[in-house]
Amino acid sequence: MNETGRNGLWRATLTLLAGGALAQALPLLLGPWISRLYGPEEFGAYTAFWTVAANLAVVACLRYEFALPLERDEPGARALLALCVRLLLAVGAFSALLAGAMAAMGRMPHAGWLPIAVLALGACQLATMWANRDERFRALAASRVLQHGGGAVGQVAMGWGGASVLGLIAAPVAAAAAATCLLARMPGDVARGVWQAVRHPAAGALSSAWRRHRDFPLLNAPHAFAGALQDTLAVALLAAWSGDAAVGCWGLALRYLKAPATLVGGAVSQALYPKLVSASPAQARATVRQVMALLGGAAAVLALLLFAAGPGLFAAVFGERWRLAGELARALSPYIALHFVASPLAVVTMAWRGQAWALRLALVGQAMFLLALALGLKLGGLLGGAWAVSAAMALYFGYYFWRLATWREIPAPLNAEAQHAAGT
Repeated sequence: MNETGRNGLWRATLTLLAGGALAQALPLLLGPWISRLYGPEEFGAYTAFWTVAANLAVVACLRYEFALPLERDEPGARALLALCVRLLLAVGAFSALLAGAMAAMGRMPHAGWLPIAVLALGACQLATMWANRDERFRALAASRVLQHGGGAVGQVAMGWGGASVLGLIAAPVAAAAAATCLLARMPGDVARGVWQAVRHPAAGALSSAWRRHRDFPLLNAPHAFAGALQDTLAVALLAAWSGDAAVGCWGLALRYLKAPATLVGGAVSQALYPKLVSASPAQARATVRQVMALLGGAAAVLALLLFAAGPGLFAAVFGERWRLAGELARALSPYIALHFVASPLAVVTMAWRGQAWALRLALVGQAMFLLALALGLKLGGLLGGAWAVSAAMALYFGYYFWRLATWREIPAPLNAEAQHAAGT
């Protein structure tokens, strides 16, 4: 990558990182209050709800939104955006039906919030990728502060008001909706054109966008859904084996342990994706290796800190009733460190057209995760499950990093005309 391109990547990354730092600092700073306003059982109920909502939201647009940075001409981008909006509305309607069924069976408290959460999270992801296409990195940074920081502030405010589990759910939903409004701003003629295409699509425009980027629903959507399903099934295993309090401790531990990956990974991936699309194969390979090396050093420090001080740190910060979450943090420290490195690299196989390979490998990894957790729970209880997950994921991520570092068939960058011809 030339000096201008490299400087552009890191400048964009630092812009997003600054916004992400504030976005994650607020939940981390407010964590001690949140953990004293809500107990492990309430966190368990919230975690169970949120994993289902996230599982649906992650495929609310069938991952077509991630193709937006690949669309270099405006008519194609608008048609693709309209397609995403139609899909989002359809998945929202399905979520409402699912919520009704779950409420009738008494399986989920506050099930009525499910379609609202799915629509808010899905719309926020769509607006994020639209802004990413335009490289509006300052707006992306501000939206992350609003979504993640605002959600934590809202949870504190609603907890003080005695909202219980509803406060944990409603606050991040409202914050995601606000972030969507910030990112979705566009010229009036563009907005009207997109909405017209949603209501009355031009003959062939949406179907052309559907065909041109069909790898995203066929390959990336199952990949993303399976990844979210891993969390859903893990929560179900933990609830069946150890109860809601254990689910709450697991959820709190992962919420704060994955915060650095959310912060750094989100910033790096949003800046990395458009750069890989336009880079030469040699430049792209060098950039990915550099990113892996830098993140690996930071991840090693994180793992050592969690291993040495996890239980005491969680008890001191969140209260003694959360010491079990600290024990989980220690056991999960190798997995968390590896996830920290892997988090932003998901966009690499999108840019390098390796989504079929990524899907196959992800399914193997998710099976390894769940089997390790189940076996560990059976043999060693909750902490045994966490240590087993770390051992299995060390093997999985080691292979994943090696393959990315030695990837052979990196595509050459395409201009707008060549991209359209290749996709049609």
